[in-house]
Amino acid sequence: MDTQDHPASHPDARQNRVNRAGHLGPGARVASERVTTILVVDDHREIRDSLKEYLEHNGFQVLTAASAVQARAIAADNDIDLAVLDIMMPGEDGISLCRHLRDTRETPVIFLTAKTEDTDRVVGLEIGANDYVVKPFNPRELVARIRAILRLLHAIPPPETVSSETGLITFDQWCVERRRKCLVSASGELRHELTPAEYDLLMVFLRNPGRVFGRDELLKMTCGREGRPFDRTIDNQVRRLRKKVETEPSRPRVIVTVWGRGYCLDVEVERRAV
Repeated sequence: MDTQDHPASHPDARQNRVNRAGHLGPGARVASERVTTILVVDDHREIRDSLKEYLEHNGFQVLTAASAVQARAIAADNDIDLAVLDIMMPGEDGISLCRHLRDTRETPVIFLTAKTEDTDRVVGLEIGANDYVVKPFNPRELVARIRAILRLLHAIPPPETVSSETGLITFDQWCVERRRKCLVSASGELRHELTPAEYDLLMVFLRNPGRVFGRDELLKMTCGREGRPFDRTIDNQVRRLRKKVETEPSRPRVIVTVWGRGYCLDVEVERRAV
């Protein structure tokens, strides 16, 4: 195994490590001096090494992994601010790893993709990836996208909470199980699992019932990135959400379209602690 990629062999990994009790280890920086940590996952060593060098030159701390298995181990022991993932890797691919990172830590993700991976790229965005760059790419573009995502995410105020992670949110005929990120019908007979991207989008609507959101605004709030020409990410996520929350998805009454403006949650929302 490449020793450079192993979390225990990387000096910055030891410096950034947090013990299981939640306390900073002896070599850790204080929060005010903490450097942004990027995880780069690619099975090609030359890509890992060149990105590591370039990102470090631009002020980031960089951890690298040659596989999803290594990446999971690194993410479990370090505070990762953003992950750069290759989609096509031997064994577990980048899409599966993205889902894991979004489910467990809500880590922002940028995909590295080939021009021929359009379908995988769309799937990745739909499950919660924030952005992508197409190989071959200029590393300056990647740095610009990393900084844009972090800047937008840091500019977004912390979401309102009901009272805790276990608080209940109900709307129409549905209850949101926040721990499991799923929808359960009032009767308990229906249950829909939500992808990280679907959950994030639904929570934006539930925190702001009656408010109309444009596509670009929703992209910033859920993905931390600007929209691109012909970007249908939000439209596709809304379409999939409607299939889960609407009685008749073709005639929506829960998440409605406000023509020329965007989308709106058009039902009452009840929040209560448990």
